Amino acid sequence: MYNGDQSTQPIARLGRLQVSLILDEHALDVISHSAEQTRRLGAHLGTMVQPGDVICLQGELGVGKTCFVQGLGQGMGIEGPISSPSFTLVNEYSPPGSNLRLYHIDLYRLAEGIRDALAIGLDEYLYGNGVCVVEWAERADDLMPAERLTVEMHYVDFYKRGLLFRPLGARALRLLEQYRRQVFPRASPG
Repeated sequence: MYNGDQSTQPIARLGRLQVSLILDEHALDVISHSAEQTRRLGAHLGTMVQPGDVICLQGELGVGKTCFVQGLGQGMGIEGPISSPSFTLVNEYSPPGSNLRLYHIDLYRLAEGIRDALAIGLDEYLYGNGVCVVEWAERADDLMPAERLTVEMHYVDFYKRGLLFRPLGARALRLLEQYRRQVFPRASPG
């Protein structure tokens, strides 16, 4: 986790902006300095996702989960706006000319957790052939696949956000390793 001591934090460039990051074999902790940078972090991940991938987003209201998904969709080639599915629970998107689907799921409004999640057919999305991004995934944690990439987001200050990427399973670990090499090539271990 970010300890506030800039002198010990590796610095990498993402576009014109700097990001602070902490590297670990099984995690990546990044500080985003703006909403645009959070979108770019999502966009890089969007270029790498495959059918069946599940990305779980956790964090307080307004921390930038939907902003991250907007970037992820851009990276997948999705055109048009991506909005929060807070009231619809699931929004579906597809890049032009592709069969790949992005299922943007928001579990914030689930009162009964797993019972409500099963009622909306969440398991069909999670174990299907699309890419699932689930905001507030912790509300139905027992339904989440064992194989997933979790991104824990938190406020650092008014503009900055911390993003902690934690892979669960072999595919998620490979995805994180690929992401680290692409986004932070000079800071990647090995």
